[in-house]
Amino acid sequence: MATCIVASIMSIGRLATALCSAILGALHKLSALPHIEEEHVGVLPSMVEAELPHLPEDLLVQILSRLEIPDLLRASSVCSSWHSAYTTLHSLGQYKRHQTPCLFYTSESAGKNVGCIYSLAEQRTYKITLPDPPIRDRYLIGSSDGWLVTIDDKCEMHLLNPVTREQMALPPVITMEQVNPTYDESAAIVKYENRSQFWHDGVMFSSRSMGSIISPRWQQLFLTGRAFVFSETSTGKLLVVLIRNPFGQLSFARVGDDEWDYLPEYGRYEDCTYKDGLLYAVTTLGEIHAIDLSGPIAMVKVVMGKVMDIGDGDRNTYILHAPWGDVLQIWKTEEDDYIHPSEDDYDAILKNTASIEVYKSDLVEEKLVKINRLQDHVLFVGHNQTLCLRAEEFPSLKANHAYFTDDSQNWITEFKNNRRDIGVFNLEDNSRDELVSPQLWSNWPSPVWITPSLAKLNLILDM
Repeated sequence: MATCIVASIMSIGRLATALCSAILGALHKLSALPHIEEEHVGVLPSMVEAELPHLPEDLLVQILSRLEIPDLLRASSVCSSWHSAYTTLHSLGQYKRHQTPCLFYTSESAGKNVGCIYSLAEQRTYKITLPDPPIRDRYLIGSSDGWLVTIDDKCEMHLLNPVTREQMALPPVITMEQVNPTYDESAAIVKYENRSQFWHDGVMFSSRSMGSIISPRWQQLFLTGRAFVFSETSTGKLLVVLIRNPFGQLSFARVGDDEWDYLPEYGRYEDCTYKDGLLYAVTTLGEIHAIDLSGPIAMVKVVMGKVMDIGDGDRNTYILHAPWGDVLQIWKTEEDDYIHPSEDDYDAILKNTASIEVYKSDLVEEKLVKINRLQDHVLFVGHNQTLCLRAEEFPSLKANHAYFTDDSQNWITEFKNNRRDIGVFNLEDNSRDELVSPQLWSNWPSPVWITPSLAKLNLILDM
Protein backbone atom coordinates (compact mmCIF):
# COMPACT_ATOMS: atom_id res chain seq x y z
CA MET A 1 0.00 0.00 0.00
CA ALA A 2 2.78 2.42 0.96
CA THR A 3 4.51 1.75 -2.37
CA CYS A 4 1.33 2.57 -4.26
CA ILE A 5 0.89 5.82 -2.33
CA VAL A 6 4.48 6.88 -3.04
CA ALA A 7 4.07 5.99 -6.71
CA SER A 8 0.85 8.01 -6.88
CA ILE A 9 2.51 11.01 -5.28
CA MET A 10 5.46 10.78 -7.69
CA SER A 11 3.03 10.53 -10.61
CA ILE A 12 1.20 13.61 -9.41
CA GLY A 13 4.50 15.46 -9.09
CA ARG A 14 5.59 14.51 -12.62
CA LEU A 15 2.15 15.35 -13.96
CA ALA A 16 2.16 18.70 -12.19
CA THR A 17 5.57 19.53 -13.65
CA ALA A 18 4.58 18.51 -17.16
CA LEU A 19 1.21 20.26 -17.06
CA CYS A 20 2.58 23.43 -15.52
CA SER A 21 5.17 23.76 -18.27
CA ALA A 22 2.53 23.47 -21.00
CA ILE A 23 -0.35 25.21 -19.24
CA LEU A 24 1.47 28.25 -17.90
CA GLY A 25 2.54 29.18 -21.42
CA ALA A 26 -1.12 29.65 -22.25
CA LEU A 27 -1.95 31.12 -18.84
CA HIS A 28 0.70 33.79 -19.27
CA LYS A 29 -1.68 35.48 -21.70
CA LEU A 30 -4.37 35.74 -19.04
CA SER A 31 -4.61 38.33 -16.31
CA ALA A 32 -2.33 37.38 -13.44
CA LEU A 33 -3.99 38.79 -10.35
CA PRO A 34 -7.34 40.45 -9.64
CA HIS A 35 -7.19 44.16 -10.50
CA ILE A 36 -3.87 43.74 -12.29
CA GLU A 37 -3.23 46.42 -14.88
CA GLU A 38 -0.76 44.37 -16.93
CA GLU A 39 -1.13 41.89 -19.77
CA HIS A 40 -4.89 41.82 -20.25
CA VAL A 41 -5.08 39.81 -23.47
CA GLY A 42 -8.40 38.60 -24.84
CA VAL A 43 -7.85 34.84 -24.75
CA LEU A 44 -11.11 32.93 -24.43
CA PRO A 45 -11.00 30.32 -21.63
CA SER A 46 -12.82 27.89 -23.94
CA MET A 47 -9.94 28.09 -26.43
CA VAL A 48 -7.47 27.17 -23.70
CA GLU A 49 -9.80 24.55 -22.21
CA ALA A 50 -10.09 22.79 -25.56
CA GLU A 51 -6.34 22.14 -25.51
CA LEU A 52 -6.21 20.82 -21.93
CA PRO A 53 -6.87 17.31 -20.65
CA HIS A 54 -9.95 16.85 -18.46
CA LEU A 55 -8.69 15.80 -15.05
CA PRO A 56 -10.58 14.75 -11.90
CA GLU A 57 -11.06 17.64 -9.48
CA ASP A 58 -9.12 15.96 -6.66
CA LEU A 59 -6.12 15.62 -8.98
CA LEU A 60 -6.47 19.23 -10.13
CA VAL A 61 -6.60 20.38 -6.50
CA GLN A 62 -3.32 18.59 -5.78
CA ILE A 63 -1.69 20.08 -8.87
CA LEU A 64 -2.86 23.61 -8.11
CA SER A 65 -1.68 23.30 -4.50
CA ARG A 66 1.90 23.15 -5.85
CA LEU A 67 1.70 26.56 -7.56
CA GLU A 68 2.66 29.91 -6.10
CA ILE A 69 -0.11 32.50 -5.86
CA PRO A 70 0.40 34.28 -9.23
CA ASP A 71 0.32 30.98 -11.13
CA LEU A 72 -2.55 29.72 -8.97
CA LEU A 73 -4.68 32.75 -9.81
CA ARG A 74 -3.81 32.40 -13.48
CA ALA A 75 -4.86 28.75 -13.35
CA SER A 76 -8.19 29.65 -11.71
CA SER A 77 -9.01 31.71 -14.83
CA VAL A 78 -8.45 28.91 -17.34
CA CYS A 79 -11.92 27.33 -17.32
CA SER A 80 -14.83 26.45 -15.08
CA SER A 81 -13.36 23.13 -13.91
CA TRP A 82 -10.02 24.74 -12.98
CA HIS A 83 -11.83 27.55 -11.19
CA SER A 84 -13.91 25.00 -9.29
CA ALA A 85 -10.74 23.19 -8.22
CA TYR A 86 -9.22 26.49 -7.10
CA THR A 87 -12.36 27.33 -5.08
CA THR A 88 -12.27 23.92 -3.41
CA LEU A 89 -8.58 24.29 -2.62
CA HIS A 90 -9.04 27.74 -1.13
CA SER A 91 -12.31 27.22 0.75
CA LEU A 92 -11.16 23.99 2.43
CA GLY A 93 -7.92 25.57 3.62
CA GLN A 94 -5.82 23.06 1.69
CA TYR A 95 -3.63 25.66 0.01
CA LYS A 96 -0.53 25.84 2.19
CA ARG A 97 2.20 26.22 -0.40
CA HIS A 98 5.11 28.29 0.93
CA GLN A 99 5.45 31.53 -1.03
CA THR A 100 8.60 33.24 -2.22
CA PRO A 101 8.81 36.66 -0.53
CA CYS A 102 8.17 39.69 -2.74
CA LEU A 103 8.97 43.38 -2.45
CA PHE A 104 5.96 45.60 -1.83
CA TYR A 105 6.39 49.22 -2.91
CA THR A 106 4.62 52.16 -4.51
CA SER A 107 5.46 54.18 -7.59
CA GLU A 108 4.51 57.80 -8.19
CA SER A 109 3.71 57.07 -11.82
CA ALA A 110 1.33 54.22 -10.90
CA GLY A 111 -1.08 56.37 -8.88
CA LYS A 112 -1.82 57.03 -5.20
CA ASN A 113 -3.99 53.93 -4.71
CA VAL A 114 -1.79 51.43 -6.57
CA GLY A 115 0.47 49.00 -4.76
CA CYS A 116 3.27 47.20 -6.61
CA ILE A 117 4.50 43.69 -5.84
CA TYR A 118 7.86 42.69 -7.30
CA SER A 119 8.09 38.90 -7.54
CA LEU A 120 11.56 37.52 -6.87
CA ALA A 121 10.43 34.20 -8.33
CA GLU A 122 9.35 35.71 -11.66
CA GLN A 123 11.41 38.93 -11.63
CA ARG A 124 8.38 40.95 -12.66
CA THR A 125 6.01 43.44 -11.08
CA TYR A 126 2.27 43.21 -10.45
CA LYS A 127 0.21 46.35 -9.87
CA ILE A 128 -2.91 46.17 -7.71
CA THR A 129 -5.43 48.92 -7.02
CA LEU A 130 -5.92 49.08 -3.24
CA PRO A 131 -8.73 50.56 -1.10
CA ASP A 132 -8.60 53.99 0.51
CA PRO A 133 -6.88 55.67 2.22
CA PRO A 134 -4.32 56.02 -0.61
CA ILE A 135 -1.41 53.68 -0.07
CA ARG A 136 1.08 56.41 -1.02
CA ASP A 137 -0.14 58.50 1.93
CA ARG A 138 0.53 55.73 4.41
CA TYR A 139 3.58 54.67 6.39
CA LEU A 140 4.30 50.93 6.17
CA ILE A 141 5.15 49.90 9.73
CA GLY A 142 5.10 46.12 9.39
CA SER A 143 4.65 43.04 7.25
CA SER A 144 3.87 39.53 8.51
CA ASP A 145 2.34 36.46 6.85
CA GLY A 146 0.88 38.43 3.95
CA TRP A 147 -0.50 41.31 6.03
CA LEU A 148 0.73 44.88 5.86
CA VAL A 149 0.29 47.13 8.88
CA THR A 150 -0.10 50.74 7.77
CA ILE A 151 -0.69 54.09 9.41
CA ASP A 152 -2.20 56.94 7.39
CA ASP A 153 -1.73 60.70 7.52
CA LYS A 154 -4.58 60.98 10.06
CA CYS A 155 -2.74 58.53 12.30
CA GLU A 156 -5.21 55.67 11.81
CA MET A 157 -3.83 52.15 11.50
CA HIS A 158 -5.06 49.42 9.16
CA LEU A 159 -4.37 45.77 8.47
CA LEU A 160 -4.20 45.20 4.71
CA ASN A 161 -3.75 42.14 2.50
CA PRO A 162 -2.64 43.60 -0.85
CA VAL A 163 -3.36 40.36 -2.74
CA THR A 164 -6.99 39.96 -1.63
CA ARG A 165 -7.41 43.74 -1.11
CA GLU A 166 -9.09 43.08 2.24
CA GLN A 167 -8.59 45.70 4.90
CA MET A 168 -9.60 46.32 8.50
CA ALA A 169 -9.08 49.26 10.83
CA LEU A 170 -7.05 48.58 13.95
CA PRO A 171 -7.91 50.20 17.31
CA PRO A 172 -7.51 54.00 17.32
CA VAL A 173 -4.18 55.42 18.44
CA ILE A 174 -6.03 57.45 21.11
CA THR A 175 -6.74 54.20 22.98
CA MET A 176 -3.02 53.81 23.67
CA GLU A 177 -1.68 54.74 27.07
CA GLN A 178 -0.24 58.27 27.34
CA VAL A 179 -1.74 59.49 24.05
CA ASN A 180 -4.13 62.37 24.65
CA PRO A 181 -5.87 63.94 21.60
CA THR A 182 -6.97 67.54 21.16
CA TYR A 183 -10.01 68.22 18.95
CA ASP A 184 -11.14 71.25 16.95
CA GLU A 185 -14.71 72.57 16.68
CA SER A 186 -15.62 69.96 14.07
CA ALA A 187 -14.45 67.12 16.37
CA ALA A 188 -11.39 66.43 14.19
CA ILE A 189 -8.10 65.63 15.93
CA VAL A 190 -5.64 68.46 15.40
CA LYS A 191 -2.85 67.41 17.75
CA TYR A 192 -1.73 64.82 20.26
CA GLU A 193 -0.19 65.27 23.67
CA ASN A 194 2.15 62.48 24.67
CA ARG A 195 2.41 62.35 28.41
CA SER A 196 5.09 60.91 30.69
CA GLN A 197 6.45 57.50 29.74
CA PHE A 198 7.49 54.86 32.26
CA TRP A 199 9.70 51.93 31.44
CA HIS A 200 11.92 49.32 33.05
CA ASP A 201 15.37 48.31 31.87
CA GLY A 202 15.54 45.03 33.83
CA VAL A 203 17.14 46.70 36.84
CA MET A 204 15.02 49.69 37.80
CA PHE A 205 12.03 51.73 36.75
CA SER A 206 12.65 55.06 35.06
CA SER A 207 10.47 57.87 33.86
CA ARG A 208 10.89 60.49 31.20
CA SER A 209 8.50 63.36 30.88
CA MET A 210 7.45 63.88 27.31
CA GLY A 211 4.76 66.50 27.62
CA SER A 212 5.15 67.06 23.89
CA ILE A 213 2.34 68.26 21.63
CA ILE A 214 2.56 67.09 18.03
CA SER A 215 0.44 66.94 14.91
CA PRO A 216 -1.13 63.71 13.61
CA ARG A 217 1.49 63.67 10.85
CA TRP A 218 4.36 63.68 13.34
CA GLN A 219 2.54 61.10 15.43
CA GLN A 220 2.36 58.95 12.30
CA LEU A 221 6.06 59.26 11.61
CA PHE A 222 7.74 59.16 14.98
CA LEU A 223 5.64 57.53 17.69
CA THR A 224 4.73 54.30 15.91
CA GLY A 225 7.74 52.15 15.16
CA ARG A 226 7.37 48.56 13.94
CA ALA A 227 4.37 46.25 13.85
CA PHE A 228 3.96 42.46 13.63
CA VAL A 229 1.01 40.15 12.98
CA PHE A 230 0.92 36.66 14.47
CA SER A 231 -1.72 33.93 14.66
CA GLU A 232 -2.27 33.53 18.39
CA THR A 233 -2.05 29.92 19.54
CA SER A 234 -4.62 30.11 22.35
CA THR A 235 -7.38 31.92 20.43
CA GLY A 236 -6.58 31.46 16.72
CA LYS A 237 -7.05 35.22 16.33
CA LEU A 238 -4.61 37.59 14.70
CA LEU A 239 -2.42 39.30 17.29
CA VAL A 240 -0.96 42.66 16.30
CA VAL A 241 2.11 43.76 18.25
CA LEU A 242 3.45 47.31 18.00
CA ILE A 243 6.89 48.51 19.08
CA ARG A 244 6.27 52.14 20.01
CA ASN A 245 8.62 55.04 20.01
CA PRO A 246 10.36 56.81 21.60
CA PHE A 247 11.36 54.11 24.11
CA GLY A 248 10.68 50.91 22.17
CA GLN A 249 7.81 49.76 24.39
CA LEU A 250 5.12 47.23 23.38
CA SER A 251 1.43 47.74 22.69
CA PHE A 252 -0.74 44.89 21.41
CA ALA A 253 -4.28 44.16 20.25
CA ARG A 254 -6.20 41.34 18.62
CA VAL A 255 -8.01 41.94 15.34
CA GLY A 256 -11.51 43.04 16.28
CA ASP A 257 -10.49 44.68 19.60
CA ASP A 258 -11.57 48.23 20.39
CA GLU A 259 -8.39 49.38 22.09
CA TRP A 260 -4.70 48.66 22.57
CA ASP A 261 -3.20 46.95 25.60
CA TYR A 262 0.14 48.09 26.95
CA LEU A 263 3.26 46.47 28.40
CA PRO A 264 4.74 49.33 30.44
CA GLU A 265 7.50 47.63 32.43
CA TYR A 266 10.05 47.10 29.68
CA GLY A 267 11.42 48.93 26.65
CA ARG A 268 14.17 49.22 24.06
CA TYR A 269 12.63 46.44 21.97
CA GLU A 270 13.74 46.18 18.35
CA ASP A 271 12.19 43.02 16.89
CA CYS A 272 9.69 40.26 17.72
CA THR A 273 8.94 36.68 16.77
CA TYR A 274 6.27 34.23 17.94
CA LYS A 275 6.37 30.52 18.71
CA ASP A 276 4.37 28.03 20.80
CA GLY A 277 2.14 30.69 22.29
CA LEU A 278 4.95 33.02 23.37
CA LEU A 279 6.10 36.33 21.96
CA TYR A 280 9.89 36.65 21.88
CA ALA A 281 11.29 40.18 21.79
CA VAL A 282 14.91 41.32 21.51
CA THR A 283 16.23 44.64 22.83
CA THR A 284 18.93 46.95 21.54
CA LEU A 285 21.28 45.34 24.10
CA GLY A 286 20.65 41.80 22.82
CA GLU A 287 18.42 40.85 25.74
CA ILE A 288 15.62 38.38 24.89
CA HIS A 289 12.25 38.31 26.64
CA ALA A 290 9.61 35.57 26.34
CA ILE A 291 6.19 37.19 26.81
CA ASP A 292 2.91 35.37 27.42
CA LEU A 293 0.02 37.61 26.29
CA SER A 294 -2.71 34.98 26.57
CA GLY A 295 -3.82 35.81 30.11
CA PRO A 296 -5.37 38.89 31.71
CA ILE A 297 -1.89 40.09 32.67
CA ALA A 298 1.14 39.83 30.38
CA MET A 299 3.86 37.63 31.86
CA VAL A 300 7.46 38.46 30.97
CA LYS A 301 10.42 36.13 31.43
CA VAL A 302 13.99 37.17 30.66
CA VAL A 303 15.41 34.15 28.81
CA MET A 304 18.68 35.82 27.89
CA GLY A 305 20.37 38.76 29.56
CA LYS A 306 21.92 41.70 27.76
CA VAL A 307 25.08 40.93 25.78
CA MET A 308 26.27 44.52 25.45
CA ASP A 309 26.18 47.63 27.62
CA ILE A 310 25.38 50.26 25.01
CA GLY A 311 23.23 49.93 21.91
CA ASP A 312 24.66 51.00 18.57
CA GLY A 313 22.48 53.62 16.86
CA ASP A 314 23.62 52.45 13.42
CA ARG A 315 22.76 48.80 14.03
CA ASN A 316 19.42 47.03 13.69
CA THR A 317 18.88 43.87 15.73
CA TYR A 318 16.50 41.12 14.58
CA ILE A 319 15.32 37.87 16.14
CA LEU A 320 13.89 34.66 14.67
CA HIS A 321 13.44 30.95 15.28
CA ALA A 322 15.55 29.16 12.71
CA PRO A 323 14.10 26.13 10.85
CA TRP A 324 16.55 23.87 12.74
CA GLY A 325 15.36 25.15 16.14
CA ASP A 326 17.92 27.73 17.26
CA VAL A 327 17.00 31.27 18.27
CA LEU A 328 19.04 33.62 16.08
CA GLN A 329 19.98 37.25 16.40
CA ILE A 330 20.90 39.14 13.25
CA TRP A 331 22.82 42.39 13.44
CA LYS A 332 22.68 44.72 10.43
CA THR A 333 25.09 47.64 10.58
CA GLU A 334 24.84 50.72 8.40
CA GLU A 335 27.31 53.38 7.34
CA ASP A 336 26.83 56.84 5.86
CA ASP A 337 27.90 57.63 2.32
CA TYR A 338 28.18 61.29 1.35
CA ILE A 339 27.53 62.07 -2.28
CA HIS A 340 28.56 65.72 -1.76
CA PRO A 341 31.60 66.99 0.18
CA SER A 342 29.53 68.76 2.85
CA GLU A 343 28.46 66.56 5.75
CA ASP A 344 25.82 69.17 6.66
CA ASP A 345 23.80 68.43 3.55
CA TYR A 346 21.60 65.65 4.95
CA ASP A 347 19.69 65.27 1.70
CA ALA A 348 22.96 64.14 0.15
CA ILE A 349 23.63 61.38 2.71
CA LEU A 350 22.97 57.80 1.69
CA LYS A 351 22.62 54.90 4.12
CA ASN A 352 24.38 51.70 3.08
CA THR A 353 24.38 48.29 4.74
CA ALA A 354 27.99 47.64 5.78
CA SER A 355 27.66 44.24 7.44
CA ILE A 356 25.13 41.57 8.42
CA GLU A 357 26.16 39.21 11.20
CA VAL A 358 24.28 36.11 12.38
CA TYR A 359 24.47 34.77 15.93
CA LYS A 360 23.02 31.75 17.71
CA SER A 361 21.50 32.74 21.06
CA ASP A 362 22.73 30.24 23.64
CA LEU A 363 19.89 30.55 26.16
CA VAL A 364 21.64 28.26 28.67
CA GLU A 365 24.97 30.07 28.82
CA GLU A 366 23.26 33.36 27.94
CA LYS A 367 25.77 34.26 25.27
CA LEU A 368 25.92 34.71 21.51
CA VAL A 369 27.80 32.34 19.21
CA LYS A 370 28.64 33.74 15.80
CA ILE A 371 27.53 31.72 12.76
CA ASN A 372 29.82 32.28 9.79
CA ARG A 373 27.66 30.60 7.14
CA LEU A 374 23.98 29.83 6.76
CA GLN A 375 24.71 27.00 4.34
CA ASP A 376 21.53 26.47 2.30
CA HIS A 377 19.41 29.12 4.03
CA VAL A 378 18.32 32.66 3.14
CA LEU A 379 17.48 35.66 5.35
CA PHE A 380 14.94 38.46 4.86
CA VAL A 381 15.39 41.47 7.14
CA GLY A 382 13.88 44.93 7.25
CA HIS A 383 10.52 46.32 8.36
CA ASN A 384 9.05 42.84 7.89
CA GLN A 385 8.79 39.81 10.14
CA THR A 386 12.33 38.45 10.01
CA LEU A 387 12.57 35.27 7.93
CA CYS A 388 15.02 32.39 7.52
CA LEU A 389 14.11 30.08 4.60
CA ARG A 390 15.58 26.95 3.09
CA ALA A 391 17.00 27.86 -0.31
CA GLU A 392 16.15 24.48 -1.85
CA GLU A 393 12.44 25.26 -1.37
CA PHE A 394 12.86 28.57 -3.20
CA PRO A 395 15.06 28.06 -6.26
CA SER A 396 14.90 31.73 -7.28
CA LEU A 397 16.66 32.80 -4.05
CA LYS A 398 20.40 32.84 -3.36
CA ALA A 399 21.61 30.57 -0.57
CA ASN A 400 23.73 32.12 2.20
CA HIS A 401 22.47 35.59 1.30
CA ALA A 402 20.37 38.16 3.16
CA TYR A 403 17.72 40.15 1.30
CA PHE A 404 17.36 43.49 3.08
CA THR A 405 15.33 46.67 2.98
CA ASP A 406 15.94 50.00 4.68
CA ASP A 407 15.14 49.80 8.39
CA SER A 408 16.76 52.97 9.70
CA GLN A 409 13.55 54.38 11.10
CA ASN A 410 14.62 57.92 11.97
CA TRP A 411 16.28 58.19 8.59
CA ILE A 412 13.20 56.93 6.77
CA THR A 413 10.81 59.28 8.55
CA GLU A 414 12.94 62.43 8.58
CA PHE A 415 14.26 62.17 5.02
CA LYS A 416 11.36 60.79 3.02
CA ASN A 417 12.88 61.53 -0.38
CA ASN A 418 16.32 60.05 0.20
CA ARG A 419 17.32 56.86 -1.56
CA ARG A 420 16.41 53.64 0.26
CA ASP A 421 18.99 51.00 1.10
CA ILE A 422 17.65 47.83 -0.56
CA GLY A 423 19.63 44.90 -1.92
CA VAL A 424 21.06 41.41 -1.51
CA PHE A 425 23.96 40.81 0.89
CA ASN A 426 26.41 37.91 0.50
CA LEU A 427 27.07 36.49 3.98
CA GLU A 428 30.17 34.67 2.69
CA ASP A 429 32.25 37.65 1.56
CA ASN A 430 30.25 40.70 2.81
CA SER A 431 29.60 41.89 -0.73
CA ARG A 432 26.26 43.26 -1.89
CA ASP A 433 24.26 43.45 -5.09
CA GLU A 434 21.38 45.63 -6.17
CA LEU A 435 17.99 43.93 -6.19
CA VAL A 436 17.05 45.38 -9.57
CA SER A 437 18.38 48.10 -11.79
CA PRO A 438 17.12 50.69 -12.47
CA GLN A 439 15.22 51.35 -9.24
CA LEU A 440 11.51 50.49 -9.48
CA TRP A 441 10.16 52.02 -6.29
CA SER A 442 9.43 55.43 -4.86
CA ASN A 443 11.33 56.25 -1.70
CA TRP A 444 8.12 56.85 0.28
CA PRO A 445 6.56 54.85 1.73
CA SER A 446 9.72 52.82 2.22
CA PRO A 447 9.39 49.38 0.54
CA VAL A 448 8.99 46.23 2.64
CA TRP A 449 9.24 42.48 2.09
CA ILE A 450 5.92 40.67 2.03
CA THR A 451 5.04 36.99 1.79
CA PRO A 452 1.90 36.86 -0.39
CA SER A 453 -1.14 35.22 1.18
CA LEU A 454 -4.75 34.50 0.20
CA ALA A 455 -5.90 34.71 3.83
CA LYS A 456 -9.13 36.63 4.36
CA LEU A 457 -10.02 38.69 7.40
CA ASN A 458 -13.69 37.73 7.33
CA LEU A 459 -12.78 34.06 7.69
CA ILE A 460 -10.55 34.86 10.64
CA LEU A 461 -13.18 36.98 12.38
CA ASP A 462 -15.75 34.20 12.00
CA MET A 463 -13.58 31.70 13.87
